[in-house]
Amino acid sequence: MALTEDPELMRALVVERLVGATGDPRRVSEAARSCATRALTRVMDALEEKLPAAVKVELIDVEIVRLAELKPKEDCCDALAVIAGEVSGDALTMRLDPTAISILVGTMFGGNPELPAVPLQRPPSAIERDVAALTFDIFAKALNGKGARSLGLRLLLPTVQSGADFRRFVVRDGPGVRMRFAIGGEESGGVLTAWMPQRLLLEARELEGSDQRQQNAKAADWHNRFSDEVMRSNVRIRATIPLIRMALGELASLHEGQVIEFGDGAQPEARLAVRDKTVFTCDFGKAGHHYTVRIKQPFDARKDVVEGLLAQ
Repeated sequence: MALTEDPELMRALVVERLVGATGDPRRVSEAARSCATRALTRVMDALEEKLPAAVKVELIDVEIVRLAELKPKEDCCDALAVIAGEVSGDALTMRLDPTAISILVGTMFGGNPELPAVPLQRPPSAIERDVAALTFDIFAKALNGKGARSLGLRLLLPTVQSGADFRRFVVRDGPGVRMRFAIGGEESGGVLTAWMPQRLLLEARELEGSDQRQQNAKAADWHNRFSDEVMRSNVRIRATIPLIRMALGELASLHEGQVIEFGDGAQPEARLAVRDKTVFTCDFGKAGHHYTVRIKQPFDARKDVVEGLLAQ
């Protein structure tokens, strides 16, 4: 669909280009850092699966930038790929610098890890572009995420641009975020840089928040229904009166018809229990022809244990 067929989208793109930042800087930075941090584990696992040796990947920084900054110079030796998304044709742009390409190619083909990587002094070859494409694919899938947090990227194997391709490369300016990842360590390694429009992160966060609110509302609804059912459930309660302590031998000698007297230390209170769990202490009494218990206070298990120890 052409942009002119969607006035709302055209208006959003024009405002984005003219006005600048589309969201609160702190909120945008937090969303970008959260996205990059979540992606690290997935990136490490995927590289470990694809490469014969481990490559260290770290997040260097996350900054708010203008997307115009991502345009490479014509004579640079970087590799670049643009990933489209559901809300933008340039939802994610990634660049590998010459040192990162050298490290990844050396790792892929069994280079000596003890020797320092030699940065490329020329545009990447076909093999080097294939390794870059594999790396871009891994990072795109990791950054995209799943479920409510997904950025909606179209995860097709990216076309890698380099060298003469940069002469025809056009950048749509606007507010964006830049995430830099160290490949092979920050000191002697290379850098993979990823750019995203702020709009992409903000829309993904809004969808995530909306989805979370719907889940919370649904959970609250089920909680209310379940609680209502529980409150209407019938349970059997039992009131017992502690009498006296008796030795096991005396207990064994009891017989039918024997009268057990209340001792001087017998407790005048009853205990109200539900399913063998005491919940209240009560006063024992009588009203007319019926025996009664009057709730006095909630049962304190800790106090009961202490009083039992003191009575011994």
